[in-house]
Amino acid sequence: MGSRASSTLAFQVQAVAVGWQIYALTHSTFQLGMVGLAQFLPMVLLNLVVGHVADHYNRRNIVATCQLVECAAATFLALGSFGHWLTVPAIFAAIAIIGAARAFEGPSTQALTPGLVEKSQLPRAMAMMSSFFQTSAIVGPALGGFLYALGPSASYGSAALLFLTGSLATSSIRVAYVVPRREPATLQSIFLGINFIRSRPAVLGAISLDLFAVLLGGATALLPVYAREILRTGPWGLGLLRASPALGALTMSITLARHPIPGRAGKVMFGAVMAFGAATVVFALSRWIPLSMFALFLLGASDVISVVIRQSLVQLETPDAMRGRVSAVNSLFIGTSNQLGEFESGVTAAWWGTVPATVIGGLGSIVVATLWMMLFPDLRKLDALRPREERPVSS
Repeated sequence: MGSRASSTLAFQVQAVAVGWQIYALTHSTFQLGMVGLAQFLPMVLLNLVVGHVADHYNRRNIVATCQLVECAAATFLALGSFGHWLTVPAIFAAIAIIGAARAFEGPSTQALTPGLVEKSQLPRAMAMMSSFFQTSAIVGPALGGFLYALGPSASYGSAALLFLTGSLATSSIRVAYVVPRREPATLQSIFLGINFIRSRPAVLGAISLDLFAVLLGGATALLPVYAREILRTGPWGLGLLRASPALGALTMSITLARHPIPGRAGKVMFGAVMAFGAATVVFALSRWIPLSMFALFLLGASDVISVVIRQSLVQLETPDAMRGRVSAVNSLFIGTSNQLGEFESGVTAAWWGTVPATVIGGLGSIVVATLWMMLFPDLRKLDALRPREERPVSS
């Protein structure tokens, strides 16, 4: 947990510094958009290779090495900022390297987690990891902004130290893990994760549900427009709006860590996605900041319920030898839904207007959840989140 928290916090601190510095150097919103693309492309290009590596090499060592690479890149940014020789292309090169390292780190971390806890405790562990992530998402940007006031080198230097702390914490993990016999990275081996997901309707349904629901319900991408044009507030209001989903997610993560979902997990997940869509619609129509914040709070809380159930199901259904490749595909779906969701929200807002686009996106999430309940009955009937071998055989 300490490793994940340190790495996530470091990434958030560094992301704030990169955004401020890129805009200060270029005064271009297009260049700001390219920052996300520079981090997203490595994940897409390396995805299938990442899964193969995570399944054929020591996952703990992969995560620790990735965090060291991220530390080195952040150190480069700190030294360049301190010496005033850092250029925009150099910044993009550094964040692309960090993006490539995170492409390996994410699936390897997901695949490593089930080996650290009992299978029966996996949903609780996933909820705890989510709470650490959400805490970092809240604290990281604020810490990054405070440190940037001291200069970009202070932000990057702190991020480098946090990445190093995460790497050391990862290296200290003691887990009984036998590295499987290494096989060549053939096309059959690389695509095995995709084939496995296709053979498990419940897993396919859970992953694709997240993709389409988040793709349609990406209201958070339009928060600056809502803050300025609709709610008529300033930067402080935007800050409150941005914090609300993370606070909702953190609250629900802590709740699920203490009180795991006892049963009817499939129906709970579909209900959470519908609640996500309904909260999006309420936010879209609100003209009162407290109501908008409450809707975003519910949006974040319902999203975490879906995430915890989906992540737990994927890990419980997947054999250990396949976890790296399956986690890589899962990470790609998550990254795609978030990135394309922001793109979809921007395009539809330009076509139809901000409020209609957000309402349609929220209603679309509800429609997708309803449709998926019919298309994936095994997922709808999922009861307790238990290992596959412990579930009763349906007649």
